[in-house]
Amino acid sequence: MIEIKLFTCNFIEENCYVVSDESGEAVIIDCGAFFPEDKTRISDYIAEKALKPVRLLCTHGHFDHVFGAQYCADTYGLSPELSAAEQTTYAAAAEQMRAFLHRDFPLSLPAAATPFNDGDTLHFGNHSLRVIATPGHTPGGVCFYCEAEGVLFSGDSLFCREIGRTDLPGGDEASLISALQHLVTTLPESVKVYPGHGPSTTIGDERLFNRYIR
Repeated sequence: MIEIKLFTCNFIEENCYVVSDESGEAVIIDCGAFFPEDKTRISDYIAEKALKPVRLLCTHGHFDHVFGAQYCADTYGLSPELSAAEQTTYAAAAEQMRAFLHRDFPLSLPAAATPFNDGDTLHFGNHSLRVIATPGHTPGGVCFYCEAEGVLFSGDSLFCREIGRTDLPGGDEASLISALQHLVTTLPESVKVYPGHGPSTTIGDERLFNRYIR
């Protein structure tokens, strides 16, 4: 059984997740830790639970989701893992930040690990996450699906009754809607969805109430 701990990070209130199981191994998903207190909360939780972080997984490469990539590299020796189609977005995170916020903040990015692709299986402990491509918010955006536990980490592709914005560089509304329509019609309605911002939802609720994809 997995345990999911949510940390809301940085000034854009991005959702970072530490996901672990009975083995003690953990993955960190979308580490947006920017403030010292963000990093302290994550580190304290990992130490308290005696966890061993083994992967840093990124649903996409926008700056608010990778603020903590260098922290994870320095603290746990983890290189960020992104899809093959998302390398350019990740490399341009500082440029995105300046365009979006109209100011500079410290942003150091470690080299990314070998990229994954749609359909790949990413293992940790006694569990695995399947990569599901959901391009549209960014060219290489993905969701991570743990079938055994019925949970989906959707990044900024799918929110509670909303979808990710597509007006940023590389965005494509038609592609995102198409990907999400496929997603909600193929996954069980009981699957719990953990998004990159805001509250959790379920696939069933999105089928019924998400005006973009129902």
